[in-house]
Amino acid sequence: MNWKKVLLIGAVSFMPLSMMAQANILNAKKPQDIGIRTTEQKALDNDAPLKYGYVDDRDILWSKTIWETVDLDERVNFPLYYPIDTIDIGADRRSLYDVLIKNIKNGKLEDVYVDSYFTEKRKFSDLEATLQKVDTTDYGYEQLNAGEEISQEYINRRDLTAADIEEYRIKGIWYFDKRQGELKYRLLGIAPVAPDVNFIDDESMDPGDAKVELFWVWYPSARQILHEAKVFNQRNSAQPISFDMLLNARRFNAVIYREDNVHGDRKVSDYIADNALFQLLEAKRIKEVIRDREQDMWAY
Repeated sequence: MNWKKVLLIGAVSFMPLSMMAQANILNAKKPQDIGIRTTEQKALDNDAPLKYGYVDDRDILWSKTIWETVDLDERVNFPLYYPIDTIDIGADRRSLYDVLIKNIKNGKLEDVYVDSYFTEKRKFSDLEATLQKVDTTDYGYEQLNAGEEISQEYINRRDLTAADIEEYRIKGIWYFDKRQGELKYRLLGIAPVAPDVNFIDDESMDPGDAKVELFWVWYPSARQILHEAKVFNQRNSAQPISFDMLLNARRFNAVIYREDNVHGDRKVSDYIADNALFQLLEAKRIKEVIRDREQDMWAY
């Protein structure tokens, strides 16, 4: 047995039980025992997201704030989208949107805002008009005009679900830490994007124009919640990863659509209009500028 195999076996043996898919499944005497860990197991695991190190403002030699789009139609981004149907699947597997909405509803996730500048806070009651459409049919209006109470069968309700989410938009900052001597990235916010619920079934509406940011989440405050929610690992279902790990490790594909600039942080589409190819090339140019910054720091 060579050293590589020894190190691999050792690393796997020391991994916490909390990383195992369907914890306690081999020891469960009843189906209800699956996923339930003992108090001793939880204390031994010490399961918590990896803390960010403190970064002093004087240590930031250079920084660039960027906004990116994560398209959920791309295969590499599927872990953020699926599962969309939760009827025949365990409660331990949920999409990122379902995890966010659930914790906004129960009040565990409080730092929810209108836009990516995090100036105006929102509660779930404030988001209901964005997440749900209630419409009355013609028969319902006839009942209303006749002075009768509208029957529930004449009221159409349309809720946004995980299947309606088309992309995520993230805001982060690239910075050069002179103390560490390296370029680093810190995720600041994330927002689900879906068609406007009021026009979601309107085929005459341009799908690109109908997209809206439902809400923005201040990411550092959501890390514990996203750490507890696991992502399915296609290569090894016994070793799932958390949403927090996936996002911090940037295990997704994203395209830059905005950067901080003198023009009021304008979007790429504002100065390169009606040309998707040139917009993509501009996004790659911005990425290369950021990537080359670290190399330029060491050039004499």
